[in-house]
Amino acid sequence: MEQRQATVRVPATSGNLGPGFDCLGMALDWWNDVHARISTAPEVHIQGEGADTLSTAEDNLVYRAAQTLFREAGEDAPPLSLLCENRIPLARGLGSSAAAIVGGLLAANALCSHPLDRQCLLELAVSMEGHADNVTPALLGGCQVVVRDGDVVISDTVPVAADLTAIVFVPDLPMSTKDARAVLPEKVTREDAVYNLGRVALLVNSLSTGRFENLRVATQDRLHQPAREKIFPAMKYIFRAAQDAGALGVFLSGGGSSVLALTTSRFMTIGLEMADAADKLGIPGSIKVTRPSSLGAHVVSEK
Repeated sequence: MEQRQATVRVPATSGNLGPGFDCLGMALDWWNDVHARISTAPEVHIQGEGADTLSTAEDNLVYRAAQTLFREAGEDAPPLSLLCENRIPLARGLGSSAAAIVGGLLAANALCSHPLDRQCLLELAVSMEGHADNVTPALLGGCQVVVRDGDVVISDTVPVAADLTAIVFVPDLPMSTKDARAVLPEKVTREDAVYNLGRVALLVNSLSTGRFENLRVATQDRLHQPAREKIFPAMKYIFRAAQDAGALGVFLSGGGSSVLALTTSRFMTIGLEMADAADKLGIPGSIKVTRPSSLGAHVVSEK
């Protein structure tokens, strides 16, 4: 294989969006970069988030994803040199693992002249991640509905009306996906299932039509957030602070611990009120003001 190199960019994502448990996700204008080149020996360098904690060996998730792509494409997996510029916080419900998987797959696909199309990349990413609501918007951008039909992953884009801003409170406290899923009940009542079904439908309609006045109700949930409140009791107070400050809707981002509020105004007021409420409960953190991104993972340069 030629001594090729490529740089790809992958967005942060927010899964669930409240009621859309494991089937709705949104890309955010918040990016990791992966610089990859064919090398004589494996090497991984990490800058930014996770620089002191993530593996720099061949078991690094970006590296493993790249090797998976080569094998799927029928190529001998060459040693790679990777530089990962990470801006997406780890273990905060913002799709850092999805970004790693998609970044590795897309970089390797570029290195071997793009043999796999987006659907193949999506199905590879879902098989590695296990949950499609983060990898789908990471790869495709936008707000995505994603379902499985047997072994096939089906996704469709929900148009998001202009002028919507995302205010993200990122606690210093991480929350592992494993712990966040372990507290979920094995069964739900019919009443709770209907509650969420109606709100998912209302949420999709509200986002696509710009009827943002319905977002407060449309982002409510009974399937996962009440259970996760047991391990993150500050959540409901951060929600309340965002709503009182003027947020249109607010929810736990993915499995947490980040909380995301949607708004068209009062950006800093909402963010500061969320941070203040959390800080009073002993949960320090930071605020990120960003927007939904219609652009997903993409190749920035290759040669």
